[in-house]
Amino acid sequence: MSVQKRAVFLDRDGVINQSYGFRPPNNVSEFKLFPGVPEAIRHLNEAGFLVFVVTNQGGVGLGYMTEAELDEIHAKLRTEVAASGGYFDEIVACIHKPRAGCSCRKPQPGMLTTLAVKHQVDLSRSYMIGDRDVDIEAGLAAGTTTILIESDEGTTVKADYICPSLLEASKLIVSLG
Repeated sequence: MSVQKRAVFLDRDGVINQSYGFRPPNNVSEFKLFPGVPEAIRHLNEAGFLVFVVTNQGGVGLGYMTEAELDEIHAKLRTEVAASGGYFDEIVACIHKPRAGCSCRKPQPGMLTTLAVKHQVDLSRSYMIGDRDVDIEAGLAAGTTTILIESDEGTTVKADYICPSLLEASKLIVSLG
């Protein structure tokens, strides 16, 4: 039997990059990383965690952006993180309309559980980091430890930890071992 790996699952908008009110960036020119994100990813990589982005991008299904525009945003994300020596093991997005009823759209845990099977991840030794209730709910449903990034978003679901930024969350995770 193979050894199960540890992973960090990251929401994108509001954790990795700036949002525009309640909407995500819809093209590559709007995509702006938060300070410290590349370093946070590199720290997690160096500590031996797989790092995944799991993001709801219903704007594709609703026609606000194309899959090609989403791919460009994710290419820019990979490039900016790589410039500081970090990398993502995989970036996945639910592109279905918000009420499509799919199993991949957070708060459903489908993106996390699919990645866990594909990459032999032990969810009980892994983390979900997000800034909204749906992120924390998905992490809890998948059996991960959850970290809420402080934001203006009104949250009601209790996360295991609260941090002011992804960089601080990465330091916490590394310190917990």
